[in-house]
Amino acid sequence: MAEAALNPSGALSAFLLIFALLATPLRHVWPQAAVTRWLLRNRRYLGVASFGYALLHTVFYLIDAGSMHQIVVDLPRLDIWTAWLSLLIMVPLAVTSSDAAVRRMGPRWKTLQRWVYGAALLGFLHALSLNNWEDPREPLVFAAPLIALQCWRVFGGRRTRRVS
Repeated sequence: MAEAALNPSGALSAFLLIFALLATPLRHVWPQAAVTRWLLRNRRYLGVASFGYALLHTVFYLIDAGSMHQIVVDLPRLDIWTAWLSLLIMVPLAVTSSDAAVRRMGPRWKTLQRWVYGAALLGFLHALSLNNWEDPREPLVFAAPLIALQCWRVFGGRRTRRVS
């Protein structure tokens, strides 16, 4: 049971995180599009749901590993430590995702929430390295829209805004 749920729970976590991260670059590309407005309104919910599925994915991994010894033996592997570090980064992000936390933290909230990019990058490395880098197609297909929009935002979008 745990082994069968391991990949889908991780994939769903990645999918939700990518959707949450698409909101900002889409705001620069299509600011008035309905999908952009929806993502902007719901990105915190998507991020927390992504964390929930990452946590579930971790529980399935722990069950599948079967023993603490196996978990410790696996820890030096790139696909394992990147996953643990990504999850650890996501904990404070999820804990501070309430409206009350946003009010309490003020501008520091946004600074903390930017750590999501590190968590996403580590999750991407986790997915790429799972099968010894043999088949990177699925992680690349998942991340392609985000990679494309972020590249446009950094390279193309900034240039366009300066000219205007």
